[in-house]
Amino acid sequence: MKRSSVGSVMTDDVVQAGYDTSFKEVTQLLVQHRIGGVPVVDADRKVLGVVCGSDLLARQVEADDPSRPPHRFAWPRLGSAARRRRGKARARTAGQLMSCPAVTVSTDATLADAARTMARHRIDRLPVVDARQHLVGIVTRHDLIRIYLRPDGEIHDEIISEIAVGALSLAPLALGVSVHGGVVVLNGQLERRSDIGVAVRMVGQIDGVVAVTDQLTFRLDDAHVKPDEKAVRGVADDWLRRP
Repeated sequence: MKRSSVGSVMTDDVVQAGYDTSFKEVTQLLVQHRIGGVPVVDADRKVLGVVCGSDLLARQVEADDPSRPPHRFAWPRLGSAARRRRGKARARTAGQLMSCPAVTVSTDATLADAARTMARHRIDRLPVVDARQHLVGIVTRHDLIRIYLRPDGEIHDEIISEIAVGALSLAPLALGVSVHGGVVVLNGQLERRSDIGVAVRMVGQIDGVVAVTDQLTFRLDDAHVKPDEKAVRGVADDWLRRP
């Protein structure tokens, strides 16, 4: 079973900035292309960091509020986050604005890997790099969720060919499969109880599957077979297998 990789959904025409790109030029890039951030690269296209809209807004956040009365004493802000905001508020170039080190993803990473990375770092875009860590694309949350637009017919055919016939070695019609809106319903009778868990897990990993409803039954219950015992096998064990 082949799963889609980041390289298959990424945008390869990447809007990017150099270390010395000015504050205003970075702003123009974000506004002109209607994007939320740009990777910052060196002369070899290696990713140094990322500048996003919140980095640009640090200047406004740190600006004095004219409606607020002046304080007699200004207490220093010692927190690391406050120091970073102060630094970005004075930044004039992409190199001074960027967040680093950059969080990146490889072209051969799965979409699930990319989604987990975005969630862990609370970001909505990832620069995509090749084996030499050179920038080759950008992937966003929008790119990742497009996989759920995959046609039901494609999902159905992959379940039959890659899982029922390929992985489980069943006859094409042995596993009942229906797909509606990405929700898969499995029905029919398999030989062993353990086969059901395998089938459901594999179907759930197919690109575009939203959920799996298990209506499968089994002939033999091998749930209590110990690791050193032979698996339960009946006279009809091969009744569903391909000839």
